[in-house]
Parts: sequence; structure tokens; C-alpha cells
Amino acid sequence: MKNVLVIYYSQSGQLKEIAENISLPLKEKANITYYNIETEEKFPFPWDNASFFGAFPETFKQIPSKIIPPKDEILNAKYDLVLLHYQVWYLTPSIPINSFLKSSFAQQLLQNTPVITISGSRNMWAFAQEKVKKLLKNVNANLVGNIALTDRNINLISVITVVDWMFSGVKRKTYGFLPLPGVSQQEIQESSKFGNIILPFLLKGNFTQLQEKLVESNAVEYRWFLVSMDKKANKMFTIWSSLILKNPNKRELLLKFFKGYLFCAIWILSPIVHLIELILFPIRYFSIRKEKKYFQGVL
Repeated sequence: MKNVLVIYYSQSGQLKEIAENISLPLKEKANITYYNIETEEKFPFPWDNASFFGAFPETFKQIPSKIIPPKDEILNAKYDLVLLHYQVWYLTPSIPINSFLKSSFAQQLLQNTPVITISGSRNMWAFAQEKVKKLLKNVNANLVGNIALTDRNINLISVITVVDWMFSGVKRKTYGFLPLPGVSQQEIQESSKFGNIILPFLLKGNFTQLQEKLVESNAVEYRWFLVSMDKKANKMFTIWSSLILKNPNKRELLLKFFKGYLFCAIWILSPIVHLIELILFPIRYFSIRKEKKYFQGVL
């Protein structure tokens, strides 16, 4: 029997449900172990305003928190595959996932081990995945696949619905008529198809061409204009997070300014960027095709 470790951190339960569905087909031929990452510092769900914005600088700068050690039976086992599920916070892997990947436990569990990353995000995941790639490389893990599940609603609609979910803790139709937030329930339930794709590769012990098969089954949601906004926002977040961390005495004031910036960036700047990207699409067509191939891959 093959041994598979399923790692996740989930606040709302959405990512846990995705993890359970993807791993379901593997249970026929493999021993499945679940590891829920826990940090000593707890992050609330639903979020409150202070906690949500207060997590920004440390999240973006990937400053780790102390995590509760995995159980000995997890640490002492050898795994044939690891499924690493993560949330995206501020265009970056969440603090619990970042903290795990920077820990000695990650080195012990992931070194020389095939890893498939699975993200559940609103829609901007591309550069968070780039950061995860670097963290996996640092612990000598072997990235063999990636699945990026997103909220497929229109960008500004998903802002409203996901924010309502994060601050209310209730997955509902905002205002009674907007679509449900997050990865759709149908997509979550159907994510077991990815487990069916992974299984024969796991049994062979060879994951060559796995990512191609996953992409053929819509495992990676790519929208070129969102990747462009992701890249631009990362540059601005670098400035803001550095400014806040270098001025701890002005942290609360700067976080308020950052909140105002974020509001303007989402509701004013992002539609402008989207329009510019649409105009430039014919000029960028071939570079976009190349970019799509890169972000749908694992290299």
C-alpha cells in the first residue's frame, strides 16, 4: 500500500472539504493520513477588522509563526506522495502554511518527496504559487503537480461576496441575490476527479505528465488579466508591508491608510488595469500564451 499525507489549513472548512474529496479515490489503494496545521497564534474565523488587516504585513513578508508540532506517527512515517492544500492571503500562502514550510517539520516530511499543491483562493493565486515553489525547493521537495481552484465569479462580484463570507462566517448569497462565494459546491464535489487522475501515477511511482492530465481536466484556472493585476499588486504590497514593519509605532495608522489604498486599488485601479489589459491583448497575445503555459505547469 502506498502512503499519502494530506496537509491542509482551513478556516472556513472549504479547503478541508476539497482535501477530503481529492483524496477520496486514493483510499482504495493507499493509506491516507491527514495533517491539519495548527499555529500557536490562532487566526479568527470569521475575521474581525483588526485581525484581518493586522495580518497583512507578516503574511506578505512571509514571517513565520510557531506551529504546533505534528504527531510523532506523522513525523516518523515515510510518504509516497504529499498533497499540500493552502489558502492565499494577500497574494501569499497563508501564515500557517508559510510557517509549516519554513519549519524543520517540513524538511523532515517533504524532503525528496513528491508533492502536489492544491490552492483554494478568490482568484489571484499565481504569484502565491511562485512563493510556495520557492519554499518547497528550500526543503528539497519534488513538486509534481498543481491544482488551483478559485471563485469563478466576476472579479468585483467575488470581492463583495468573499468579504461578506470572511467577516460574517456564513457562506450565503450576499444581499440575497449575489452568487455564493468561494469555490462552487459543484466544483468541490467534483474535485474527486483529480484523485482519480492522480491514483495511477501514485501506483506507478512516476508522476511524469501528471500536470498535463490535471490541466486537461481544468485543474488550473488561469485568467491572464488577473495574473497581470497579481504582479502589479505584489509590487505595491512590497512597499506597504515594508513601510508598516519599519514603523511599528505608526502601525495602526499605516494599516488604516493601507485599508484605504486597498479599497481604491480594488474599486478604481483594478477596472482601469483590466481595461488596459483588454486593449493590449492583441499585442500581448503570444506572451500571454507563453505565460499561461508556464503558470499551468510546475517548473
